[in-house]
Amino acid sequence: MWTEDRPGPPLPPGLPSGWLPPRLNDGWTYRERISPAGDGMGVVAYYAGRHAHSSAEVWQERLADGQISCNGEPLRSERTLRNGDRLVWRRPPWQEPAVPGGWEVIDDDGDLLVIDKPSGLPVLPAGGFLEHTLLRLLERRHTAMAAAGPPPRPVHRLGRFTSGLLVCARRAATRAWLSRRLRDSSGLLEKPGEPSACRKVYRALLEPGGLDRQVGDPLPISIPIGCREHPLLGKIWCACPEGGLAALSTLTLLERRCDGDLVDVVIATGRPHQIRIHCAGVGAPLLGDPLYLPGGGARVDALPGSGGYRLHAHRLGLAGPGGEAVLWEAPPPGELVPAAPGPAPAHRSVASGCGG
Repeated sequence: MWTEDRPGPPLPPGLPSGWLPPRLNDGWTYRERISPAGDGMGVVAYYAGRHAHSSAEVWQERLADGQISCNGEPLRSERTLRNGDRLVWRRPPWQEPAVPGGWEVIDDDGDLLVIDKPSGLPVLPAGGFLEHTLLRLLERRHTAMAAAGPPPRPVHRLGRFTSGLLVCARRAATRAWLSRRLRDSSGLLEKPGEPSACRKVYRALLEPGGLDRQVGDPLPISIPIGCREHPLLGKIWCACPEGGLAALSTLTLLERRCDGDLVDVVIATGRPHQIRIHCAGVGAPLLGDPLYLPGGGARVDALPGSGGYRLHAHRLGLAGPGGEAVLWEAPPPGELVPAAPGPAPAHRSVASGCGG
């Protein structure tokens, strides 16, 4: 287990051991160039229309506070924007929430790094997180170790509250190769029945009684997924039968319980929130999911950053460059383990066949 070890404020009462406490960051500078679509707009209208996470009133306050400049000139009042103008918003420091500060290493060959990401840790800066992210922790770990070469960087991402396998690489060429491999699972969608160079298996706990399925009987799900307007979140991905992107998952019921239905889900595409949307789409949302309703739509009163669902990236199989197959496994948390599980495989194994 690696955990960050640096001075900081004391942990708030009730915060789990190994977590990083809430911390004030150094702020951030956001830069953008005005396109023809923004020509003639006011600064406040431009920001409020493009970044709906803040109201026009909030953007007006930021403008009056001197946080925004245009073409290098600090602004204190409105002005009309022109095509090609360069806007800069210097966001003041803000406090980031507590997050897990460490992870288990599944595999590390000096270039490739596979970890078991804990639930609650964002992968990349976004949604109010800048320093409390896996990317920043990897960079700080690399610096603290005075390691040679570039630090490992994530090749893909998992949702903040999704735990499990996350693949990182130090070399840019390795990241490019892995990124292509991770996208190769889409072959299952384009050519059903053919093996894929990538197989991604997730473990989840669903609301009880929503699945009309026998244990062990696979359920293909092909509900298209699209982006729609949301009153609080701006835009949100959800089930979109018309005009959505093709998406394919295969769900297998492992066990029925009083507190939820335990399932494995193999995904052939990687649409945003795909597993959460597809499970909700067939009438069985993830247990504790604060966002998605039966049918795959989104709750109108959902708040950004809410967690509580149970989802774990359990297994990942990739066809290696030499034709061999590599399989990684991150043991699921206790609540996602069947009552009578089979023998636990090694975290990493190499086989002669493809993982598809």
